Amino acid sequence: MYHVVLLVEREMTGLDARQVASLHEGIDDAVAYHVVLPVEEAATRVETSMGALLGPEHIADVAPLSAEDVELLQREVVASARKALESSLTQLRQTGRSVDGRVTGLDPIDALAAMVAEHEAAEAIILTAPHAVKEFFHVDWTSRARRRLGVPTLHLLEHETFDEQASGAGEGNTII
Repeated sequence: MYHVVLLVEREMTGLDARQVASLHEGIDDAVAYHVVLPVEEAATRVETSMGALLGPEHIADVAPLSAEDVELLQREVVASARKALESSLTQLRQTGRSVDGRVTGLDPIDALAAMVAEHEAAEAIILTAPHAVKEFFHVDWTSRARRRLGVPTLHLLEHETFDEQASGAGEGNTII
């Protein structure tokens, strides 16, 4: 069995699944995909959202959430991540491959490394939106994974065809 671990930032589309599967056409062994999808901590998500909406100078003015509100939000975040994972697994299953996965609250690279070791994976694929600043400073998931893992690691841009990624014509095309 040829094992591939996928670290996905959000729900995969049918296009994403077909492109990932196309990378492994012609492999003599059966291919199995193992998907890991990180779950944000609810309190961090709220703080980040408030900062983005109001600006950092207004965060102190916002009333803190109660422990019950944070717990409820965390359950919603986890439920949303599980739904996104199940949809992603369904998309990959439609390519005819063996598939499993999990959501994790761990650091994404720690979770990826653990899953690579658990399945003795031959490779890892990281599927994210473009993160130009993080990529420039080599602190993005792919750069971190390449430094840590002992397997080939590929970064794909989610929701873009290979042609769009290669030409820069897709949403990932940014000008700095």
